[in-house]
Amino acid sequence: MKATVADDAASSAPSDADTFRQRLLDGLAASITERGYRASTVADIVRHARTSKRTFYDQFPSKEQCFLELLHADVGKLAENIRDAVDRDGDWQTQIRQAVEAYVDHIDARPALTLSWIRELPSLDAAARPFQRRGMQLLTSLLVNLSDNPGFQKAGLPPLTRPKAVILIGGLRELTALAVEDGHSVRDIVEPAVEASVAMLGYRH
Repeated sequence: MKATVADDAASSAPSDADTFRQRLLDGLAASITERGYRASTVADIVRHARTSKRTFYDQFPSKEQCFLELLHADVGKLAENIRDAVDRDGDWQTQIRQAVEAYVDHIDARPALTLSWIRELPSLDAAARPFQRRGMQLLTSLLVNLSDNPGFQKAGLPPLTRPKAVILIGGLRELTALAVEDGHSVRDIVEPAVEASVAMLGYRH
């Protein structure tokens, strides 16, 4: 990861517990980049975090819970980056490109973490389902809201429906996973993602 939440929050004087918790989250992110989630151990996490197993278990009951919190924070940051990148008064096709570029920029900074979110999170079964639903709801709500802004309204386009938003996000996630798994640049998905999004959102244009 190129940047961490710890960096963003440095000026807010977090408590010692918050600082250790963030260091552990960053430690897991570093270990996922190095070894993948499945191969990562608590020992790997604390090695990257430069702390102890005792500190880890003071903060998290398990590696799984640390993973879920890390992904929750990452999906939230992804949504924030997309939201901030889009000019809501701009041309609707330009907005789509801005959103896709922001998505790809975020993924490109942490491909291993994104791949673990797409491929390894579902293997956690029941523990992962509430997180998966929250993450999908966050991203689909974002797309529905963005497609109902002034730029889309000026073009006479209706807001994206939630089912179509789910299809769009699901397709984009799979395209991302295939690119990372095949060792391709994540930038390669920009044009097909833009074209598919324009086709789906602009069907009445």
